Order: sequence, then structure tokens, then C-alpha cells
Amino acid sequence: MAKILKKDAKRLMAKVPSEYVFHCSDGRTLKSMQELEDALNSMADDTFSYHSNGERSDFGNWVRDIINDQKLARDLSKASSRGQAAKSVKSRIAFLNSKT
Repeated sequence: MAKILKKDAKRLMAKVPSEYVFHCSDGRTLKSMQELEDALNSMADDTFSYHSNGERSDFGNWVRDIINDQKLARDLSKASSRGQAAKSVKSRIAFLNSKT
């Protein structure tokens, strides 16, 4: 496993540039991993299902391609429920915060 440096943890936790925000089907705009966690904790299950199902992994793709956190992206792609996805993001944030 690659070691996470303080600067890398801060970069992963930072807000993304405005052209790379995540546009959620319920109208929310997400700019960071923290905003993703907050949204997952409060969005409707059907909104989660729209973005994460057998054909789509929008949250995982955004985290992989824009935030560049491969581990969290894998975890989100495997998450079968909104609660599981929120728990994965919360855990990753706690880990990254411990490195800063």
C-alpha cells in the first residue's frame, strides 16, 4: 500500500475546481469529499440508485477521475447501498484527516 503524505491527504480533501464539480440528479453540486459524505447521508435512496447501480458508478468515477483517490473510488464502486457508500467516505475522510 502506498504511503499517504500530508500534502497528498490535503490535496484529496480539497475542493475541486468549479468545472469538475459533481452534479447530482437531485440538484446538488458537490465540490469535495466532505460534501460527498454530507450528500450521501441525506440524499434519497432513489437518487443514490440513479448514480450508483449495475450500469453506473458515478460517485466512484468522479472520485477516481477528479479527486484522484483510487482506494475510495474502488470502495464506492463496490457499495451496494447509500449507507455503505457514506460509511466508506466517512472512513476515508477520517483516515486522511489523521495524516494532516
